Amino acid sequence: EVQLVESGGGLVQSGESLRLSCHTSGFTFDDYVIGWFRQAPGKEREGVSYISRRDGSTYYERSVKGRFTISSDNIKNTVYLQMNSLKPEDTAVYYCAVTTMLVITTNPDLYDFWGQGTQVTVSS
Repeated sequence: EVQLVESGGGLVQSGESLRLSCHTSGFTFDDYVIGWFRQAPGKEREGVSYISRRDGSTYYERSVKGRFTISSDNIKNTVYLQMNSLKPEDTAVYYCAVTTMLVITTNPDLYDFWGQGTQVTVSS
């Protein structure tokens, strides 16, 4: 059974940092892309960052570029999202998801499995 479990969310002040983790298990496919998405109350889900298992390539949405860093530890089957210089507008539930697409895609509809989410709240 494919599972993704997020952790690391919490309440921080503006300008502080958090590191989210996405532990994966049960994968039966070798090549995939892990994406981080977020959804704030009353807003649509939006992409944040992505990493390819195949070649390690990454992609960041404009709103987080330069502040967030995505990385993976293939031994631990975990993908991380280091979030620095957090802003109140980063407040959302953060989800990780996996797609078997061979190239990075930002379309959430193409992601097959999702975690349960972890809340990030940034106070001003």
